[in-house]
Amino acid sequence: MNILRNARPSLMKLHKCYSTVIFPEPIVSPTITHTGIFYNNEWHKAKNGQTFQTVNPATGEVIADIQRGDKADIDAAVEAANNAFKLGSPWRTLDASERGRLLHKFADLLERDATLLASLETIDNGSPYSASLGGFVAFSIKTARYYAGWADKNHGKTIPLDGNFFCYTRHEPVGVCGQIIPWNGPLLMFVMKMAPATAMGNTVVIKPAEQTPLTALHCAELVKEAGFPPGVVNVVPGFGDAGQALCANEKVDKIAFTGSTEVGKLIQQSAGVQNLKRVTLELGGKSPNIILADSDIAAAVETAHQAVFFNQGQVCCAGTRTFIDAKIYDEFVERSIERANRRVVGDPFDFRTEQGPQIDQIQMNKILGLIKTGVDEGATLMAGGERLGDRGCFVAPTVFADVKDHHTIAQEEIFGPVQQLMKFDTLEEVIERANRTNYGLAAGILSKDVDKINYLSQGIRAGTIWVNSYNVLGCQGPFGGFKDSGIGRENGEYGLSQYTEVKNVIISVPQKNS
Repeated sequence: MNILRNARPSLMKLHKCYSTVIFPEPIVSPTITHTGIFYNNEWHKAKNGQTFQTVNPATGEVIADIQRGDKADIDAAVEAANNAFKLGSPWRTLDASERGRLLHKFADLLERDATLLASLETIDNGSPYSASLGGFVAFSIKTARYYAGWADKNHGKTIPLDGNFFCYTRHEPVGVCGQIIPWNGPLLMFVMKMAPATAMGNTVVIKPAEQTPLTALHCAELVKEAGFPPGVVNVVPGFGDAGQALCANEKVDKIAFTGSTEVGKLIQQSAGVQNLKRVTLELGGKSPNIILADSDIAAAVETAHQAVFFNQGQVCCAGTRTFIDAKIYDEFVERSIERANRRVVGDPFDFRTEQGPQIDQIQMNKILGLIKTGVDEGATLMAGGERLGDRGCFVAPTVFADVKDHHTIAQEEIFGPVQQLMKFDTLEEVIERANRTNYGLAAGILSKDVDKINYLSQGIRAGTIWVNSYNVLGCQGPFGGFKDSGIGRENGEYGLSQYTEVKNVIISVPQKNS
C-alpha cells in the first residue's frame, strides 16, 4: 500500500530507522500457526464447530479463520483452570520462586519472537509496526519480567495482637481468574493481566477480543513452551457470549476486564449474579489535557498531538479534551492544525507511517458519525474529518476548535483520531470543567509553574496525572481510574493486590507448660 497522505521519505532511509531506533524488518505476511482454543496446554476446536474471521483493517482482507468458542468451551477451560488450582496440584505446590522463573522464561520467549509478535499485532489491529515492536512488545517483555521478580516477594506480616497470641497474615491466590482483554493493545493487555495473576499463584482463562486474537493465541503456545503446568493459562477466542459465560461461571473467582464503560457495567452485574466474584475494571475515559500559558508552545502542541493521536486515537486515556489558556489559544489552534495536516497516515508496515487504520469498519463509521455530530452541534472543524482512501479503515487526523462542554464530542469517548481544542481563563474554571464528566481515567498538565501544577493535580479527579508529558506508562506504576473509568488498579505493586486474598491466622500462645 502506498502512504495515503503526507509521506516524508526524508525521515526514512533504507536501514529502516524510525526516529532514533533501528528495528528489524517486519514479517508482512506472517504464517498463522495457532487458530484454536487452548486449555490444558492443548489445542482444541470449538465444540459448536463454528469459526470466525479475523481481518486486516488496513486492507479488509481476511487473515485467518479462528475457532469460535462459546459457553461449552469456556466451561471446559474453566474446569481445566479449576483442576490446576486444586490444593496439591503441581501448580499449587510449586515454589513461588519457580513461578518467577517460568515468567522469566515466558519473557525470554516474547523477546525471541518479538518481530513475529509485532507483525501479528500490526496485521491484526493496525498499529504501526514501529509502535507494535518498540512500544507494545517491549512493554510486554518488561511487564513479564517485572512480575516474575514479584513472585516470591509479595508476602504477609506478623502483627502484635493484644493478648497472648501470634498473629500473621498470608497473601494467598484468589483462584480461577477470568480475564477479558481489548483489541486496542491485545498483546500488552494479555501480559498485564496474565503475569501478575500467575505470579501470585492464580490460574487464568483469557478471552481475547474477537477482532484481535492472534497475539493471544501465539502467547498461549509460548506459555506451554515456557513450562507452565497444564490448565494454568487457558485462552478461548470468541465473542460476547463467551465473555458472558466466563463472567457467569460459578467456578471463576475473579473477573478482570479492560474495555468500554458500557460493557464494564454489564460485566460487574453479571459477575455478581451467581456468586460475588472479585472484579477489576479498566474502562473508558475522556481525559483532559490542560495547557497553561507559560508552556513552551511548540513542545506543548506536539505533546497534545501525541496524547490524542497515538495508536490511531484508540487509547482509553487519550487526552482528547485539550484545554488551552485563552492567552495562547489562537496560536495553539493554528499550530495544532499544521501538525495534524502533516501526520503520516498509511500502511502500518511502512516505517514512515505514524497512523494506521482504525480497528474495523464499525469503529471507523462510529468515529465519522461523531465528527459529523460535532459539526452539526457547532464545533469548528479545522482539519481532517473524512475517511482516507477506499480500502481499509483509515480516518484523517481531525481537529475541532470552539468546542463547548455540552457538545457530544466533548462528552462521549470517540476512540479515534479526533482532537477537541477548548479555551479556558482560570484554574478554578478548568478544574470544574475537567471534572464535568463521568470519566476519571487520566489527565495532563503542561506548565512550568509548580504551584499551579500542584493545585491542578489535587483538583482533578483522575487515576493518573501526567505533568509535562503524556501517555507515559510503566509496569512499575499503577494504572486505573476514578468514577466510571473503573475499579481497581493494574501494574505495579498495587496490581498484585487485585490477585491476592489476605488470610489472617491467629494462634494462641501458652504462657506455661501444661
